[in-house]
Amino acid sequence: MATRKIAFYGKGGIGKSTTQQNTAAAMSHVYDKKVFIHGCDPKADSTRLILGGKPQDTVMDMLRDEGEENVTIEKVVKTGYSGIRCVESGGPEPGVGCAGRGVITAINMMEELGAYSPDLDFTFFDVLGDVVCGGFAMPMREGKAQEIYIVASGEMMAMYAANNIARGLLKYADQSGVRLGGIICNSRKVDGELDLMQEFTSRLGTKMIHFVPRDNMVQKAEFNKKSVIEYDAECNQAHEYSELARKIIENKDFVIPTPMSMDQLEQMVVSYGIPD
Repeated sequence: MATRKIAFYGKGGIGKSTTQQNTAAAMSHVYDKKVFIHGCDPKADSTRLILGGKPQDTVMDMLRDEGEENVTIEKVVKTGYSGIRCVESGGPEPGVGCAGRGVITAINMMEELGAYSPDLDFTFFDVLGDVVCGGFAMPMREGKAQEIYIVASGEMMAMYAANNIARGLLKYADQSGVRLGGIICNSRKVDGELDLMQEFTSRLGTKMIHFVPRDNMVQKAEFNKKSVIEYDAECNQAHEYSELARKIIENKDFVIPTPMSMDQLEQMVVSYGIPD
């Protein structure tokens, strides 16, 4: 079986990296899958729960400090919980250069070094939600990721970002073959959230692959620098992430999305009533 290459997108602060790491942990621990996480956020926080909170040397830092010829897999790829391999792209120094370029440079370098080895079942790319920037669009634009999952919630700005990401995917679908695997609702307990998200995903021509309920167990695990499944494998939230992992493993429903206009999106949200 070829490695499935998946990118998680979503607006900043939606819980994308948390969802991605918890899903990866469940895939590896529960379903015995070999997983690689490539963090594409300049904050370099896409692997901290898998690595026990240890800061990871990023590809861009290593390039600056040691030069391209001295960058090796051993220096930038770390193995964490349940054998999950992790790398972080990193970004430019604050206020200097385009963060998206770091994504392009790091992915190309990992390919050249053979970091995405053939024994992997899944490679995850955790991508900043701004697909306006060419660097962040790169995993979908150049076919580095074949499946896209968008993390959203019933909040207007989260759906706005998800719709924009679907628009970006539509733009690149023909040239790269990238497809949308579904929307993951990371619940914010918004009124009518489940019904709203089901309509939203239906209008996008996809499905809500899982509704992840809000649970303080996620924060407890994060305070302990662990994924939920490592912190307490028997808790309800661990079972939720295991279900999400199972649904992604078994998913065969990949689509080219049908994004809405801004007017259509606003009308849909208003039809569910404005929260008090």
